[in-house]
Amino acid sequence: MSETEWDVIVIGAGAVGENVAGRAAERGLSVVIVENELIGGECSYWACMPSKALLRSSSALRAARAVPGAREAVTGEVDVAAVFARRDSFTSGWDDSSQVEWLQSAGIDLVRGHARLAGERVVHVTSDDGAGRELTARHAVVVSTGSTAAMPDIPGLAEATPWTSREATSATSAPASLAIIGGGVVAAEMATAYTGLGSTVTLIARSGLLGSSEPFAGELVGSALTDAGATVLIGRSPVAVRRLSDESVEIDLDDGSTVSAAEVLVATGRSAHTADVGLETVGLTPGDWLPVDDTMLVEGFDWLYATGDVNHRSLLTHQGKYQARAAGDVIAARALGSELSTEAWGTHVATADHAAVPQVTFTDPEVASVGLTAAAAEEAGLDIRVVDYDLGAVAGSSLHAEGYSGRARMVVDEARSVVVGATFVGPDVAELVHAATIAVVGEVPLSRLWHAVPAYPTINEVWLRLLETYGRPAQ
Repeated sequence: MSETEWDVIVIGAGAVGENVAGRAAERGLSVVIVENELIGGECSYWACMPSKALLRSSSALRAARAVPGAREAVTGEVDVAAVFARRDSFTSGWDDSSQVEWLQSAGIDLVRGHARLAGERVVHVTSDDGAGRELTARHAVVVSTGSTAAMPDIPGLAEATPWTSREATSATSAPASLAIIGGGVVAAEMATAYTGLGSTVTLIARSGLLGSSEPFAGELVGSALTDAGATVLIGRSPVAVRRLSDESVEIDLDDGSTVSAAEVLVATGRSAHTADVGLETVGLTPGDWLPVDDTMLVEGFDWLYATGDVNHRSLLTHQGKYQARAAGDVIAARALGSELSTEAWGTHVATADHAAVPQVTFTDPEVASVGLTAAAAEEAGLDIRVVDYDLGAVAGSSLHAEGYSGRARMVVDEARSVVVGATFVGPDVAELVHAATIAVVGEVPLSRLWHAVPAYPTINEVWLRLLETYGRPAQ
C-alpha cells in the first residue's frame, strides 16, 4: 500500500473503530484503520463474545433444572471442554481473517502496526518489523483504542502473574480454584462463569457487588453466587499477594485472613488505553481519558475525535458503537459541507450516553437496566417516585421457571411523568431491557404507557404491574 493520505484515519480496529470507519466509508470518504492486534478488538476476542460463551452453557443447564419435565432429562454436568471449544468458535480461534475480509468489502484500508499521533492530522505507524511510515488525514483522526484492565497497587500482585479479563476469557481450562478481586460486572460474570465450570470461586469485593446498579441487584447476585457454592467476601480488601507456585496463590486480607487459590483474577476497573498513542504531540496527557462533546470531537480540537471506552462516557461495546455511528456520520457531514443535526437526539450526536444507557450483566440472575438508578436520579435533582415489584409474581415468570425469583424497579420523574430508569433482576431478564430503553429514550408519558399492553403470559407483564402499583391517572 503506497498511499500516505486519507480523509479519515482511525486508530484502533475494535468494534467501535470498525463502526466509525464503516460509516465514514459508506458516505464516500477514504478511510484507513490502524491496528496492532486483532481486527475486531476486545469485544470479539477477550470480552463480550467469549465471556458470554463461557456463561451460556451453565445458564442453559440451570434453566433446564428449573422446569419439571426438563429437569428429569438432565443426567449430567456441564462438559467443560465443550464449553471452551464453543468459546473458541466465537473467537474463530483468535484468527481475524473474516474481520479483515469485512474491511476489504467495505472499502476500508488496513495498516498493521502501532499507531501514534505525530502532530495535527498526522499518525506515525511502526510495524512489527520496526519499519515506520507516516499517514496524514485530510479531515479527521479518530482514537478508538479502548481501555485496559486497571492493576491496583497491592504488594506482590503484579509479581503473582494475575489474570485480567483477557486471561479469564481466553483460558483453555477451568482452574481448580479462582480468587477474584473486584465487585463489578467482570468480577460478577466471571465468578458466575467459573463457578458453573466447576472452579471453587472466592470473590473479594471491598465495596460490595455491582455498586453502580440498584442495591438489590448486587444483593440478589451475591446470594445466588453463594447458593451456587462460591464464597463472597464483602467489605474485605487484599493487602498482599504471593505466588507460591504455578498452581498456588495466597492473598492476605485486611481482616487478617488468607485466601488461597490456583489463580487470581483482578477485576477492579479499567484504565484509558492512551499511554502510548502520542497524545503529548498534540498537547494532551498520555494515559488520560479523552473528553469529548456529543459529536465525539475531543475538547479543544476540530479534527481529533475519540470514540468508545477511551472517552470514558460509557464503557460498553454497544454504546461505543452508537457513538461510532454518530462520529462517522458527523465527520462525513463536516467533510462534505452537509447540514449538521447536533441538537439533542439529532443524527450527529450521542445524546443517550448521558442518561439512557442500557446494560445487561449476564450473571445468574441476570441484571438488566437502563437510565438512572434511584440514587443517580436524586443526585441529578429530579423529583422521583420509585416503584418496585416482585418479578416472580407475574404469570410469565411462574411458567418460565419453578421458584422464579426476581425484582423490578421503575424510576419515575414526577415533574414530567416519564420513566427515567428501570432495573430488572431475575433469570433471562436481558430481553426485557429494550422495551425499557424505548420508554426512557422516547420519554413516553406514563399515561401513554398504559396503552402498551404486555402480551400474556410473558414476564413483560411486569410493566402492567409496575404501572398498577404506581397508580392509573384519574383522567
